[in-house]
Amino acid sequence: MKDSDFIENNVKVVDEFRSNKGKVAGWAPLILITTRGAKTGQERVYPLMAVPYGDSYLAVASKGGAPKHPQWYHNLMAHPDITVEVNNEKFPARARQLSGEERAKAFEEAARVFAPYAEYQQKTNREIPVFLLERVK
Repeated sequence: MKDSDFIENNVKVVDEFRSNKGKVAGWAPLILITTRGAKTGQERVYPLMAVPYGDSYLAVASKGGAPKHPQWYHNLMAHPDITVEVNNEKFPARARQLSGEERAKAFEEAARVFAPYAEYQQKTNREIPVFLLERVK
């Protein structure tokens, strides 16, 4: 899939998500994260699998087991203050990359919610990053 096709598909998913209170036909439950580009500072919106974790959510930078991190990973590292959309709720959040036992526990929960994450980890040599998206109160 070319980058332009990927971006066009994301736009369609985001539009359907917002038009249908978080529902996208043919998709598992999703969230949207709005970040700022690591280099450009421009606003970017990404649909991610919804992985509830307490009153927060997890963002798993799997990229389907690709050898490189997804673009949004770099955005969160540069600009951890984001907006999360779940169903028809929108809230400010701060992304924090997890490590060690905390990451392992979170990844296990993510793989329970969306089983392909475990397969993706097997496909790549990199440890798939996991972020906790904590509500900013």
